[in-house]
Amino acid sequence: MSNRQRIEEAQVAGSCRQKLLTVSVREAVMQLLRAFRMTTIFGNPGSTELPMFRDFPDDFRYVLGLQESVVVGMADGYAQATRNAALVNLHSAVGVGHAMGNIFTAYRNRTPLVITAGQQARSILPFEPFLYSTQATELPKPYVKWSCEPARAQDVPAAIARAYYVAMQPPCGPTLVSIPVDDWEVQTEPIVPRSVSNAVRADARLLETLGSALDRSQRPVLIAGAAVDRDGAWDQIVRLAERHKALVWAAPLSGRCGFPESHPLFAGFLPAHRDKIVERLSGHDLILSLGAPVFTYHTAGSGPHIPGGSSLFLITDDPELAAWAPVGTAVVSSLRPALEDLLQRSAPSSRATPKGRMAPPHVEPGDGITVPYLMQTLAELRPADSIVVEEAPSGRADMQAYLPIDRSEAFFTCSSGGLGYAMPAAVGVALAKTGQRVIGLIGDGSSMYAIQALYSAAQMKLPMTFVIVNNGRYAALQEFMSVFNMERPVGTDLPGIDYTALALGQGCAAIRVGRAVALKDVLREALQSPGTCLVEVVVA
Repeated sequence: MSNRQRIEEAQVAGSCRQKLLTVSVREAVMQLLRAFRMTTIFGNPGSTELPMFRDFPDDFRYVLGLQESVVVGMADGYAQATRNAALVNLHSAVGVGHAMGNIFTAYRNRTPLVITAGQQARSILPFEPFLYSTQATELPKPYVKWSCEPARAQDVPAAIARAYYVAMQPPCGPTLVSIPVDDWEVQTEPIVPRSVSNAVRADARLLETLGSALDRSQRPVLIAGAAVDRDGAWDQIVRLAERHKALVWAAPLSGRCGFPESHPLFAGFLPAHRDKIVERLSGHDLILSLGAPVFTYHTAGSGPHIPGGSSLFLITDDPELAAWAPVGTAVVSSLRPALEDLLQRSAPSSRATPKGRMAPPHVEPGDGITVPYLMQTLAELRPADSIVVEEAPSGRADMQAYLPIDRSEAFFTCSSGGLGYAMPAAVGVALAKTGQRVIGLIGDGSSMYAIQALYSAAQMKLPMTFVIVNNGRYAALQEFMSVFNMERPVGTDLPGIDYTALALGQGCAAIRVGRAVALKDVLREALQSPGTCLVEVVVA
């Protein structure tokens, strides 16, 4: 090759590189988000975020939340319902701080989120400017899987790509990228999206050990966790339970439903107490926990974690959960492929079919509305394909008894125990599941942590129904006081809040009902409303 040819080729290569460098950081990020199917952005912007949205693309949608925890809650519900990471845009340190409660819940829910947080301009960071984040990458830890403030503006698109891949890898979770305000106009090379695995396959040797033990078992029992539904393994766990004639318990405080609750093999819900778990699992020689911790406890306990004479196996996509489990053999795997592998085995010898839980007694209406009657009525009236997003802790036992969930992706709640999640999450689920009625079943105390979510739902004209269970107090706390031998409640009453007025003021239809005779008509109308409707149910 002559020198002239070499020079000409170098000029062509240089020209190509120059063309690549004509893309702004903002354009490169928008191209990347489009490739990741992340064109819905949840946010509450501040000054350091505004340049991200200059020339906002027509094919993108910005969902405004009036408070940052509401923003993250909506994004969490949307991400779970779409099975893809959602993009959240927050304002520097103060916005991330406001959002931390629901970032913690997203971490516990194993929800994939990519959070972008604004930062002040690089040129003034040495002078500790107004509205900057001192240690932006440290602020959300340990409740993000990965966080980064890129060293150069040109590295922002690559950081967001990495944040997406990490968020989607099991166990899924939130990630954060802090972006200085003056980075968006800098020229950079666009990022070509890659295919990155988001499933884990089991160790074949350990899975064979588990399968053989399950086949030999005389009286096996399954425990269904949230990862069953997250991994799309609903049909597989039903087939596994039926093949082995195994009772199925819901894991303590699970954020999703992992097994049809009207199924003859469904045994009920494990409590978050060590001795009570042992009591319910006694008599089983093999315990197989699927996609749940072993176990989630709410109060201190003592004694063994499982009944004497039983063995425990655990399948989880979370290596840390596998490591801290106090007993049992842990298989690290995504749930669906592991269950499919177990189902490839030949059927075990015949076993007697155990009986699951009994249906609760029918509740007759009185004058006032009891929580069991509310749940029973809601179960009778709600559409067959409706989705329940719940945060009513004191009514949860009655909901579990009278409002069974029998479909995959039909129930969402928080796995963290933090309040303020379900109301905005219901909005995110409704945004994703168009055509299905979403029911936000929320306690009165819980609703006040994120009541601003009603505004977002009304502005987007989402056809959804909020049911506020109003008992005038933090009832779950009052019930919990007996654990600590407390007799007099302190700071747990909630008198004088008008939930219908709060809803009307944000653009929602609203009605209050307190008599059992009127409940059916009110709920029926609310479940058919073309827009967002709130029903405040005053319960006895």
